[in-house]
Amino acid sequence: MSERLVPGDTAPPFSLPNADGGTTALEDFAGHDVVVYFYPAASTPGCTKQACDFRDSLASLTSAGYQVVGISPDPVAKLAKFAAQEELTFPLLSDEDHAVADAYAAWGEKKNYGKTYQGLIRSTIVVDRDGKVAVAQYNVRATGHVAKLRRDLKIDQ
Repeated sequence: MSERLVPGDTAPPFSLPNADGGTTALEDFAGHDVVVYFYPAASTPGCTKQACDFRDSLASLTSAGYQVVGISPDPVAKLAKFAAQEELTFPLLSDEDHAVADAYAAWGEKKNYGKTYQGLIRSTIVVDRDGKVAVAQYNVRATGHVAKLRRDLKIDQ
């Protein structure tokens, strides 16, 4: 696992396939603030709740100047189905080999029911318009995280 990112770090570049069949890169957001959130698996209860929270907060985030992109190890077809089912209008990216999650320190050791394994750590990184990390949050909760992030970023309802 990579060392966790901290504010001021240069955000690792990425270019990944998206749910729409194209490719999305960090450089596509140059000149904009972007919320990059990592989630374990599309269409699971927690990840659905988190994605819908981002969807429902998208207008306030974008009006405050933030773009949103979600990244998971799911294949593109699963992401496309998830986006359609939940009416998600922000990019969902497929990181099947978890190279980007690893670069962002969002891949590592997890524990569940006493077992230790490697997996995706639910994380949110806010990258500023200059490509620097503005906020780095790891082990975030699926429920309530978007509201907390909005408070941290001082974004009104």
